[in-house]
Amino acid sequence: MGPRKVYLDVDTGVDDALALLLAARSPDLEIKGVTCVTGNVPVDQVVRNTLDVLEVAGAGFVPVARGMEVPLLETVVSDAEIHGKNGLGGVELARSASEPLNVHAVEFLSRELMNVSKPITIVALGPLTNIATLIRAYPEVISKIDEIVVMGGAIGPGNVTPTTEYNIRQDPEAADIVFSSGIPILLYIWDVFVRVAFVRSEIESFSSSSNNSVALAGELLMSMLNRFGTPKTSIGDAGAVACILNASAITTKQLPVAVELSGKYTRGQTVVDQRPPEKVELEDDDLQVLMPNTIEVVLDVDVNGLRDTFVEHLGK
Repeated sequence: MGPRKVYLDVDTGVDDALALLLAARSPDLEIKGVTCVTGNVPVDQVVRNTLDVLEVAGAGFVPVARGMEVPLLETVVSDAEIHGKNGLGGVELARSASEPLNVHAVEFLSRELMNVSKPITIVALGPLTNIATLIRAYPEVISKIDEIVVMGGAIGPGNVTPTTEYNIRQDPEAADIVFSSGIPILLYIWDVFVRVAFVRSEIESFSSSSNNSVALAGELLMSMLNRFGTPKTSIGDAGAVACILNASAITTKQLPVAVELSGKYTRGQTVVDQRPPEKVELEDDDLQVLMPNTIEVVLDVDVNGLRDTFVEHLGK
């Protein structure tokens, strides 16, 4: 059957870097290309981080394309206070000799997708600006995508506002376009994102590894641990990649999902209707019309299962 072919769409900060390392090292995935979008850091820094991380991972030639610089409507909100000025928590990497493609990420994806022999997976780990622009500009590619694995959204409290998660809040219109596209989506939400974590002693053992990818993962995780002074830190976006590698470790449910595009306090919220159908009152018909999209939402994870997947595949 061979490895699963994927395209990654990233805004490479610390946890995107962990996801890139995991995807590049896993024998069960083949990265066909990486597209970059402004998010945790500006897109030019995203491109540089992506190339340098792939070099450490020994990924060989992987096409990397520079994408959208700004959200569709929103003002860019930097996440440098989380990921540091360089996006990698201050971890400095040797500069890769590789360069990005001389083609925009959206154009690159459209050409690639139109030439695939069977539909392929996109793993979207940043704001969805590139993917929404692709869908709007080239709707013919929709049938070429079998699934989009999205890290984004929250059912409980968010990490940017009381109701919103960063990736969706950065570009709510883009998220709305993607969620409404009809493409199957697996949504890895903030609520589970934070649970797949390692403690200091485990991270120290990563940092001392002779495996370059494992050692870099240790440095990146330690940068976050030291920045926030917490007893443990999450692998973040890498958890979404681990879900692909170990589907038995996640519990999902198809649920109506919408993105709030207005709301003084709730713009960018992912509204997830978890009520059983028999509890939906007749007068909620209008709400059902407004939330026609059902998405496969990751509601629970086997934390140890995903941790083990991360360690096992990263070390290969």
